[in-house]
Amino acid sequence: MSVRVTTLDNGLRVATDAMTTVETVSVCARVGVGTRFETANRNGISHLIEHMVFKGTARRNAYRINEEIENVGGVLNAFTDWENTTYFAKVLKDDLGLAMDIIADIVQNPLLDPEELNRERDVVVQEISRVNDTPDDVIFDIFQTTAYPDQPLGRPILGTEDLIKAMPRKALADYLNDHYHAPNMIVAAAGNVHHDDLVALAGDVYADLEGRRRETFQPAVYRGGDFRESRDLAQLHLVLGLRAFGCKDPDFYALSILSTLLGGGMSSRLYREIREKRGLAYSIFSNANCYLDSGLFSIYVGASGDKGAEVVSLICEGVKRVLDDLDKDEIHRARAQLKSSILMALESTTGRCNQLARQLAIFGRSISPAEIVEEIEAVDKPRVLATLSRLLESEPTVTALGAVENVPDYDFIAERLTA
Repeated sequence: MSVRVTTLDNGLRVATDAMTTVETVSVCARVGVGTRFETANRNGISHLIEHMVFKGTARRNAYRINEEIENVGGVLNAFTDWENTTYFAKVLKDDLGLAMDIIADIVQNPLLDPEELNRERDVVVQEISRVNDTPDDVIFDIFQTTAYPDQPLGRPILGTEDLIKAMPRKALADYLNDHYHAPNMIVAAAGNVHHDDLVALAGDVYADLEGRRRETFQPAVYRGGDFRESRDLAQLHLVLGLRAFGCKDPDFYALSILSTLLGGGMSSRLYREIREKRGLAYSIFSNANCYLDSGLFSIYVGASGDKGAEVVSLICEGVKRVLDDLDKDEIHRARAQLKSSILMALESTTGRCNQLARQLAIFGRSISPAEIVEEIEAVDKPRVLATLSRLLESEPTVTALGAVENVPDYDFIAERLTA
């Protein structure tokens, strides 16, 4: 991996990861602002802005933005999460200048046309409705809110229908002015790209971007708790979770390995026990989501409502049993799975571009695949067990939708997940 980083005079960081054997390049502008930077009455504004920047600038209308990138066979898209908003494109190497110009144009000069805003509010409301109508999606929003109540990290990325419908244009303009500035952005590219060329392009298209301080956010306070909602659904959808830790924590990779061996694939403990051995669920998996200063470990299951008590008991037993019978072969297999998933993702220019921007935003430097592999290989049985013990020190978060009457009460679950 050949990574170079340059900081422009206005504070914009420009980074490249050269891949000379490919004919394409992916480029992104990562803005260090997302849901956890929003006030309660502006929840969803980061995501709404992500939509609105594609609706036209002084130089390009919405049709032309899409036409220009597709005329050269490229792809242009964006995503928002709790801590960042990222705009990215993938094009042939000779079209990097066009991709840079389009992204710089939309993030710096969106018109925020009132008529387009009215239409896009409706589009986002439909997106919110789709999530709310999809129980295995909305259950994770509910889980986040239950784990982090009454704080930005616990609010949904999409916002709420009422807030989006009432979001004024001025709020979007002010938010862009407050957060979309040079020290809070990273421009990264991966693929067949020359660093000096990208720096020159960035210096040109972002010349007017102001340099200001970087963002601060409200520290996360995990509380956990219990949420259940009876719905007329064919399945019970349940997420059970515990407090984890931030992405810079020394046990980050141990947590990832623990999640992998518990619910990271068809050979994982919970999948084998609950789906393969007992046929109690179609889908069961675990996640480790780490933020800048906090994190969540979660297990999702979709099962028949009348099996709720049995499934929850088996999950609790399966988590605790790791403390007693973890063997080296399991750790070896989980390490191999984790390494392969990370390294396979790095074969994509878009994957490498987004990872480079993420690493610079979080760690202030690039982390090589060799260093990542070394960290994973260093995780042994004592570290996995110590990490699980850390998780079990917290109060659990339990969220359930559907036939919730058979889900054991919160105290029952908390008692069985005590270290």
